[in-house]
Amino acid sequence: MAMRSVVSSSGVRRLMEGGGRSSASGLRYFSDSKGRILSEEERAKETVYIQKMERERMEKARKKAEKERAEREKADKKGEEEAHKN
Repeated sequence: MAMRSVVSSSGVRRLMEGGGRSSASGLRYFSDSKGRILSEEERAKETVYIQKMERERMEKARKKAEKERAEREKADKKGEEEAHKN
């Protein structure tokens, strides 16, 4: 299901800056690949899908940061042990 959306210039700026929350001032018209305006239900489904993808991306980034922190702590601990042996 390929979906496109037409976003006002202020909406594009807001999306590019990471503040993708919709507001009354930024009009957002959703349409599918056939050019028709999506219904409320279709827009709701698209919004849920986008939110799910954002949550998954954030969770992946959080896990990566935790893994890097654990590896760093492990390396620091190993370095301290070697320093005490000398």
